[in-house]
Amino acid sequence: MLEQLQNLNFVGSVVVLNDFFLDRIIKIDDITKLFDLVLQKKTLGGSIRGIPQVDLKGGNATNVAFALARLGAPVSLITVANKTGSQILQDAFSKFPKSSLYVIDGKPGMTTSFEFNNNGNVVNIMLSDLGDNENFGPEKLGPKEQNAVKNADAIIVTNWASNKKGTDLSKFVFEKSLNSLHFLDPADIQTRQGEFKKAISELAPNLDSLSLNENECNLLLKQFGLENITEENETKKLISELSEKASVPIDLHTSFGAFWSNGKETAFAKSFPTEVKFVTGAGDVWDAANILGYLANLESKERLLFANATASLYVGNSDGMPPTMQQVLSFVT
Repeated sequence: MLEQLQNLNFVGSVVVLNDFFLDRIIKIDDITKLFDLVLQKKTLGGSIRGIPQVDLKGGNATNVAFALARLGAPVSLITVANKTGSQILQDAFSKFPKSSLYVIDGKPGMTTSFEFNNNGNVVNIMLSDLGDNENFGPEKLGPKEQNAVKNADAIIVTNWASNKKGTDLSKFVFEKSLNSLHFLDPADIQTRQGEFKKAISELAPNLDSLSLNENECNLLLKQFGLENITEENETKKLISELSEKASVPIDLHTSFGAFWSNGKETAFAKSFPTEVKFVTGAGDVWDAANILGYLANLESKERLLFANATASLYVGNSDGMPPTMQQVLSFVT
């Protein structure tokens, strides 16, 4: 693993599309107590003080791109932002000489994320204004963006669920880059489950990996008439069936481990025991490492192990900073 990742060569870059959000994360110790305080204030209004908050750049694509840059990969982020958002992106990526930004003028998304403890697990609930991420289709891509896509080593389209034109965008960039690896992370498909099942059938011929978290996987399993995932062996069986029915390889990351299947073979790697300090964006960091594992031609279990280690270091860091390649390799070797 060490040698393959350290000697990873790129011809172009990893192209990431398409969402950028201005994120505010609010950390809540006791959500019931907060609701009680809100109810007390609902008539006359007023302030509820002492609630820790932090503002961050966000969006699945932006998070994946930043994690890739931290891991040392050349990355091209294609997204939409206004003047303020563009400056935030420039500041964030300016320290990475191998990164390129293709920022299309428009309204960025805005998200307020509530993080709280639920029976020992850190959970986040996000309230989002999608901005122009909601209608980001192929028509947004000019000659420069299309050239980046054409020369990509890998392409990942994120947050399909928030983009009404997500299927058209994915189909366009995948067909423009037939020599690249193609990834799709749909995000929360709760309100578009049937539509996403149909989208997979359209995209499957050019899709190398469908990346899902536990909730997204269960929703998709239901669409194909399969049961929810449970323990390791049953989950291996289910994602193998799902991969076969959907005709696309599946990468699944859960709280207890990560799975891969192409419908014939399966692989599993346990999660690393970690004190969770930060959860928002963890799946995006996992995606970034998983992509590099593919590009380095790691064995499936090694690739999942590398992605798990990267995500573990991220969630264990209260600053919400993705790890560097050296940090991850030191952690796993």
